[in-house]
Amino acid sequence: MKLLKDILYKAGLIEVIGSTNVAIMSISFDSRKIEKDSLFIATKGTQSDGHQYINDTILKGAIAVLCEAIPSDINEKITYIKVKDTTIALGIIASNFYDNPSESIKLVGITGTNGKTTTATLLFNLFKKLGYKVGLLSTVKNQIHNDIIPATHTTPDAIQLNAMLRLMLDKGCTHCFMEVSSHAIVQNRITGVHFVGGVFSNITHDHLDYHKTFEEYIKAKKKFFDLLGSDAFALTNVDDANGNVMLQNTKAIKKTYSLRSMADFKCKIVENHFSGLLLNIDNNEVWTKLIGSFNAYNLLAVYATAVLLKEDKTNILTTLSSLDSVEGRFQYIRTENGIIGIVDYAHTPDALINVLKTISDIRTGNEQVITVVGCGGDRDSAKRPLMAKIACDMSNKVIITSDNPRSEDPETIIKQMQVGIDAVNNKKTISITDRNEAIKTACSYAKQGDIILVAGKGHEKYQEIKGVKHSFDDLLVLKENLKLFEQ
Repeated sequence: MKLLKDILYKAGLIEVIGSTNVAIMSISFDSRKIEKDSLFIATKGTQSDGHQYINDTILKGAIAVLCEAIPSDINEKITYIKVKDTTIALGIIASNFYDNPSESIKLVGITGTNGKTTTATLLFNLFKKLGYKVGLLSTVKNQIHNDIIPATHTTPDAIQLNAMLRLMLDKGCTHCFMEVSSHAIVQNRITGVHFVGGVFSNITHDHLDYHKTFEEYIKAKKKFFDLLGSDAFALTNVDDANGNVMLQNTKAIKKTYSLRSMADFKCKIVENHFSGLLLNIDNNEVWTKLIGSFNAYNLLAVYATAVLLKEDKTNILTTLSSLDSVEGRFQYIRTENGIIGIVDYAHTPDALINVLKTISDIRTGNEQVITVVGCGGDRDSAKRPLMAKIACDMSNKVIITSDNPRSEDPETIIKQMQVGIDAVNNKKTISITDRNEAIKTACSYAKQGDIILVAGKGHEKYQEIKGVKHSFDDLLVLKENLKLFEQ
């Protein structure tokens, strides 16, 4: 319970009708979740405008309403507060309601197109092994030390986020590592949250269905760094073309990492095998269980972040060598006759290039690379032909299939992917809409030593078709079919 006047602190009030000296039991921007003696925050979403549900929430028990336009039919028992932007005010109010938890925990945000989940999860596991109680907010899962909470979004909404941070503090967590999506930044989900550091991995073609242009996508990522305070650090990958752009105008302490350029934190790949990476990080050699140059970047970002959080360099490097790969990120299995199956979340052109390049760097050249790939529905359609082209250019055989078609017709998505396949590549490509059959067919093609890549869904344990989530696990399906065809 909080007094309304206390949780409105710094929320940018324009007008107040009624008393702010009232007790608020809960806050919500979802009219369906309103409880007795709650504050309803009317936000304008992509699907609906919360202002049209104000009277409904009052009937359900709301005693205060925060809005951008005060209704004409005023209820004298209700307090109305007008602000310029309710999405911004929501973040500030949520922080106040939960006693500003981000001020008391070392919160680090990781943003970029690829590598967010791996970097955040590796940081979580690293600091856990270093002896801390730690929180994780990621695409795969949210975790409060040992307690796992399923994730529904890459970045939770402002109320969920602050509630989670408060719970982490109550359970003794000192650090939290959090993926920060471009959607969350633009939608002001992180407004009012204090970060001790921000990490930028890279930026490539993605989410243009939402941001419309690549420039807007870059601006969304950059806004996160613009919001950092002078007491925070901003760590960026300067090997990315837009790495330095993220640091422009930030008040934070600027730090850089690189595999190819001059930087504050440097790394060199000494050896790259299916069994792991031998890296030279800041003139120290360390063997890690992760695979591929993209993971060298992730590991370097983890190392640099830990150093900036004042951890001992030797302890960091020793612990890095013990970390396992993240679920659904270049997870691989090997059959008795030497067929290698790989499952990876690669769902952007750049991520697919990275995974296939890693395979190319490690393979001998005598084996086939068989790639199973699809594209998600209700998402950026411009990348579909490009994803197919990349798969064909870098594989010996390609099976185009469904990913999560969501509300779209999977056949339409596949046809859009096929536009990127030229006459030469067409000979080594087939299309199988059923994802299970596609993986089964890939396994039937494979001979001793061949490599099968199943890309796009990674850690997901479902396939979403027409709004229904069906149980589906790429790794499990791959294992079952490899066993079926093992000779």
